[in-house]
Amino acid sequence: MSEEAKVNVKTTLPITPFPPNAERKPIGTERLIIRPFSEDDLDALHSLRTQPEVMMYTALGRIAANKEETRDVIARYLPPNDLETYNNVICLASTGELIGIGGVSKGKHFFGWPEVGYLFKKEFWGQGYATEFLRGWLGLWWALPRSEVELGVDPQSVDGPGEVPELLTAFIEESNLKSRRVLEKVGFREFKQWTEPDSREGADKDATLIGFVLSSADQKS
Repeated sequence: MSEEAKVNVKTTLPITPFPPNAERKPIGTERLIIRPFSEDDLDALHSLRTQPEVMMYTALGRIAANKEETRDVIARYLPPNDLETYNNVICLASTGELIGIGGVSKGKHFFGWPEVGYLFKKEFWGQGYATEFLRGWLGLWWALPRSEVELGVDPQSVDGPGEVPELLTAFIEESNLKSRRVLEKVGFREFKQWTEPDSREGADKDATLIGFVLSSADQKS
């Protein structure tokens, strides 16, 4: 997405650096374990990243070229880089098998707000795991210590400048209806659509993308 003018707001964000992996306790949901990354996850992560159906919706748009490429990816979530991201491995509670990853990554986020994303192995699609993960992970996210900040955000994500509730964002390709349903189930709402040249390798068409927001004001315990 091309750079757009931002509106300045006062809000809250998790204090960074994030807690290191060693201090992040795994949590369990009904069927899943959500835990920090480990070096031992390399092979399972590579298996996930070599599924074309999974990778087609990523910024890369293709499967991992080799295990070294995946090694570079997992390094983003291991010490010392764990302090800059809040990503997790998603495993089946019954077997310990890694079936996905998800969280907030380091980088310049499209809308100014933190941005959550996830990937699941194709054989675990359509079984409610993504919704279950997000609900569990959101509990971790909103429980992080916070501080007051000023930042520039997409003007369509807020009603105007000044003090606003903290937001978490996500975006999907228009055709990714399954992820749209997942986001809406956990409370995200659409706030923006735009079309831009598809930056994925080998793409020669425009892509229509949809932005979503989830407000901290709606996360009352």
